[in-house]
Amino acid sequence: MLDPSSSEESSSDNDAWEDNSDSLSVPSQPGGPGSSNDSLQTSVPLSSSSVHRSSIASTRPASPSPSLISEKEREEAERLEAEEESHKKRLQLYVFVMRCIAYPFNAKQPTDMARRQTKVVRQQLTTIKERFQSFISGKTTIVADEAFCNAVQSYYEVFLKSDRVLKMVLSGGCSSTDFREVFKSNVEKRVRSLPEIDGLSKETVLSSWMAKFDAIYRGEEDPRKQPQRLSTSAASELILSKEQLYEMFQNILGVKKFEHQLLFNACQLDNADEQASQIRRELDGRLQQAETMARVMMRNQSVTLTKKGPKFIVKEMEKMNVEQLRSAVSLLMANLESLPVSKGNTDSKYSLQKLKRAQNTTMSMMEVTEDSEPTLSKSDVVLSFSLEVVVMEVQGLKFLAPNRIVYCTMEVEGGEKLQTDQAEASKPTWDTQGDFTTTHPLPVVKIKLFTENTGVLSIDDTLLGKVMIKPTPNTPKTPEWHKMAVAKQSQDLIKIKLAIRMDKPQNMKHCGWMYCLGKAVWKKWKKRFFVLVQVSQYTFAMCNYRDKKADPNEMLQLDGYTVDYTDAVLELESQGGRFFFSTVKEGDSVVFACDEEVDRQLWVQAIYRATGQSHKPVPPTQLAGGKGSNAIISRLQGDADRARKHGMDEFIHSDPSVFDHAALFDILQELTLDHRLNDSYSCLGWFSPGQIFVMDEYCARYGVRGCHRHLSYLKNLLDRAERGTMIDPTLIHYSFAFCAAHVIGNKPDGISTVTIDEKDTFDDTKERLRCLLEQQITRFRYSFPFGRPEGSLKATLSLLERVLQKDIATPVPPEEVRGVIRKCLEEAALVNYEQVSAYARIEDGDESGAVSRETLNSEDSTPEKRLEDVIHLAELCIDVLQQNEEHHGEAFAWFSDLLVEHAEIFWSLFAVDMDAAMLVQPPDTWDSFPLFLLLNDYLRSEGLSLSTAKKVNLCGGAFHMKLQDSFAPQVIRYVDLMESSIAQSIHRGFEKEKWEPKGNGTDTSEDLFWKLEALQSFVRDLHWPQEEFAKHLDHRLKLMAADMIESCVNRTMTAFEVYIKKGRINSDYRVMTELSVMMNVVNDAKDKALKLCPPAVDQEQHQYHTTIDHVIQGFLSEQIKLMVEKLTLVLANVLAKLSRYDEGSFLAPILTFTKPGMESADDYCEFVRDNLDCIRERLHDEEFVLNLFEAWYTSNMNLLCDWLSDRLELQLHVYQLNSLLRVKSKMYRDFELHMVGHSCLNSKTFENVSQRLQVEKATASVMHGEDLMSQSSMSEEDE
Repeated sequence: MLDPSSSEESSSDNDAWEDNSDSLSVPSQPGGPGSSNDSLQTSVPLSSSSVHRSSIASTRPASPSPSLISEKEREEAERLEAEEESHKKRLQLYVFVMRCIAYPFNAKQPTDMARRQTKVVRQQLTTIKERFQSFISGKTTIVADEAFCNAVQSYYEVFLKSDRVLKMVLSGGCSSTDFREVFKSNVEKRVRSLPEIDGLSKETVLSSWMAKFDAIYRGEEDPRKQPQRLSTSAASELILSKEQLYEMFQNILGVKKFEHQLLFNACQLDNADEQASQIRRELDGRLQQAETMARVMMRNQSVTLTKKGPKFIVKEMEKMNVEQLRSAVSLLMANLESLPVSKGNTDSKYSLQKLKRAQNTTMSMMEVTEDSEPTLSKSDVVLSFSLEVVVMEVQGLKFLAPNRIVYCTMEVEGGEKLQTDQAEASKPTWDTQGDFTTTHPLPVVKIKLFTENTGVLSIDDTLLGKVMIKPTPNTPKTPEWHKMAVAKQSQDLIKIKLAIRMDKPQNMKHCGWMYCLGKAVWKKWKKRFFVLVQVSQYTFAMCNYRDKKADPNEMLQLDGYTVDYTDAVLELESQGGRFFFSTVKEGDSVVFACDEEVDRQLWVQAIYRATGQSHKPVPPTQLAGGKGSNAIISRLQGDADRARKHGMDEFIHSDPSVFDHAALFDILQELTLDHRLNDSYSCLGWFSPGQIFVMDEYCARYGVRGCHRHLSYLKNLLDRAERGTMIDPTLIHYSFAFCAAHVIGNKPDGISTVTIDEKDTFDDTKERLRCLLEQQITRFRYSFPFGRPEGSLKATLSLLERVLQKDIATPVPPEEVRGVIRKCLEEAALVNYEQVSAYARIEDGDESGAVSRETLNSEDSTPEKRLEDVIHLAELCIDVLQQNEEHHGEAFAWFSDLLVEHAEIFWSLFAVDMDAAMLVQPPDTWDSFPLFLLLNDYLRSEGLSLSTAKKVNLCGGAFHMKLQDSFAPQVIRYVDLMESSIAQSIHRGFEKEKWEPKGNGTDTSEDLFWKLEALQSFVRDLHWPQEEFAKHLDHRLKLMAADMIESCVNRTMTAFEVYIKKGRINSDYRVMTELSVMMNVVNDAKDKALKLCPPAVDQEQHQYHTTIDHVIQGFLSEQIKLMVEKLTLVLANVLAKLSRYDEGSFLAPILTFTKPGMESADDYCEFVRDNLDCIRERLHDEEFVLNLFEAWYTSNMNLLCDWLSDRLELQLHVYQLNSLLRVKSKMYRDFELHMVGHSCLNSKTFENVSQRLQVEKATASVMHGEDLMSQSSMSEEDE
């Protein structure tokens, strides 16, 4: 960028600029406000209008007649002319903006604005998707657990792949923070649902997950390079320097850099005095306008100035407007007066001044009338100068010995004396600087040269020479040789090289020698030293000073004076002075004359800035060149000439008061907003601090009404929002609130003036804003996707309530607000359902995207396909409503019932498609039950998740009731068919049953119990919301289960009674497998009955389903009885065989001779052991097994006891005794091994049997001796 404060570096550069000036051109820009710099291709020279017309003519071929010019060429010419006019307007606007930046005195860059994040563009979104897809595919080195991978997968599918995210990115309102916050919101719920882990907090897990997310989002980029890459672009969010502001508005207004350089130099933007003077002239012009309007109003005429005045809604506001204009100008004057007096040099740097507002400006000089105009005292114009005196070297000391010591002293008249270091006479160089402060504009500096006196009696050193210098602020700063005065008797010539610099104080604007003649002051024409002193921003004084005097001799306050060049006065020219100018005031004039033309021009320029006059003096002659101060005039003239040559003079010297600054500001604000929305930040319509600063300064300086500014801003924001750009509703709220307070008249600082245009524009804008807000609320899911930007929907609802207010002080009735939001949400239900239906069709592969209920339920589709589509659509609908609750529920917290109504309407639209799909389903198909489960579970969860205070919800709502009414007949029909099917399966199954073991029973019983359990589980999983119907279903299913189980048990018992009769009754008998299966079936039925039909008690204390328990228990007892009887018959047969050996029987002696063995007893013992093992192995119910074993053991003992009781009078045969001992002992041991309790084993019957056998054994031992002993010993060993 060119240095704005520098002129051309060399004369050759100037020549080159002037030689090529004809080829320089400025870009032509489209007339539209939203045009960008990239489109500036066509250029036309910015010279006079004749040059413009000739340039246009050169771009098209000549034609023999104007009538033959084609319409296309005419349009092209008109377009070029419009572009040139637009560019001229922008150049003029840029001049005003440059002046605001160069010398601000009303505004400053805000430092409390929220920092905006870098926006995500479409290309970045594609890259982000690819990075997350790579992680999901396992192509990255990031280590993660399954839970995190699932979270990322869900984030990718739901968020990144959503078309709403793409729209948000295209709208310019999406930043990386939005991506991160959405993921964080999702994973926080997942982390909270994870189980607690000792030593690992959930906050640590969440931090780890977010770090991994950042790694995936960032990809392979080095985070350390990120700040370096963003450092340049981040400048717009920070406090900008003047160079950066100039460059920004060059881009905004389409101004070339060389045009900026021309304007910068010609406007003297680096000269603070020139800019302050320009402000004073502008404020004076505005004040004159206000006074003119007041005078016209006094004559009861319409306000007509250089431009047509505004029309107000009330006639009395015209007077108020004049007072407001005066007050605004007075405030600007006070602000300008409060600025510190700055130094007006050309070396000032670009830096924004810190404004110091004056708290009490009532005594400022510009507010005092002429009658009470205060006069300046000499103490008001006191100056303070800083002098730097550098003693460098001395020549002409050859008369001194080389080793003599010399030194210099320096002092300013009336100040302290300083001394240099000592040096030898052969090398008298010091380069010593002395700093002094004085209040004398014409001080006297004394330099003395001494040599040390070597005499013994000498006290003072010897003075070799001295010199007195009278510097001024205009004295050259370069070192100069001065001849020193020596003693009269000395013939030596001594020179001293000095560099003296006298700095100008801040309040000194110019100084020099002039001739002067006035009426009240300076009544004699003579040469005097004058200083132009600035007392304040509006008060200047011309003072003349004498040598060594701090106070001015005479002075003239320049308030009300004007300056201009004059011709030479012959009678005065002869007495001194060649170039004349004068300052004139009503009744007074002062004539000045300079010896050089350059001095005159510099004085006139300085006084012109001080007086603030509107007329700019034009020098009668132009300088061709010069040295010293002449170079400044040459540079200024060169800048002005170059600006004039390129057509910039009209922009520079134009009067700001004749422009419609409201229209110009509209252009500036619109172009600035376009520039802001197209930068790299997600600004949402908020300006940057630098942009706000410039526009605040522009509005204050050029009198743009605040209401007009905000109305224009509102229109611009609404235009962008209607085109799909993301705009912060809070920003719109601020501007609307300001305009509403202004137009309605309820401002805190009182009633303000309102123009008719402002009132009409506000009404139109309010209606547009209301329509926009209703549209955004209707499309809240797509206007604020995933609740981003954060808080935008809530702010939109608040803004809608503000817009609906008729009066700013009267709140809108809540019902009216609810009515509007209800209408929006009703329309939103249709919009959301159409969008989700379209998305469902796209997922199904229909690329056309034209989706309607007819296409969704097309007759060409099969019933199964249509049902599948409806189920998938239901899943998407649930996702939509869950996302609405998650991301937008908080915003609708005050309208939660309306959001529920929205959901009901949404489901009613879905119900149409659901009913259409259900109608085509076959009558006895149950594929639609998953749809009911899906919807009912969601609706139930909505009711369970809501607090008790939130009574309105979807659970039990209209759609929920419709869903129940639709599926209740199917559930009843399903239960009826299942009941019939189960009954038939029981009948057919038991008819063909082979009683082979399977599971806990047989095929038929397992199938029966599974069906009953599955049916109850299915109905239970329905979670039927209607309590009465749910109880009815539960009661019916339990009754059904009881009936089915009872039927099963009856069939089993019938078969058991048949099978129990089979088999020979001897020791070879083993319990049949079929009998074991039957017993298992009955036992399994007992267990299943407790689960399928447990005893229930209703409110009237009536018990149901209790008979099945008694039936099953009776069947179990009957089975034990029949089985024991069957097994006991084997023992009865064994005892019958032993009865043949009874004492006194006919066969006993015969059988004794056969010497029978223990085969019968052993066979029976083996029979008992095998059947016990068999029963234990095959039966599953341990309790039933023990009951069976105890009954069998008890029956055997009773039979033995009865058999022995019948033979109390008889002595047992040895064979009988040995067999019974063997059977008793073996049977006791086997039943004990099978967990039969001792109380049962050692019963009274067992003791009686044991005692009888012991007695018989003792008797037999006495009677039979060794024969019995040998056999009984075997029995004892066995025992």
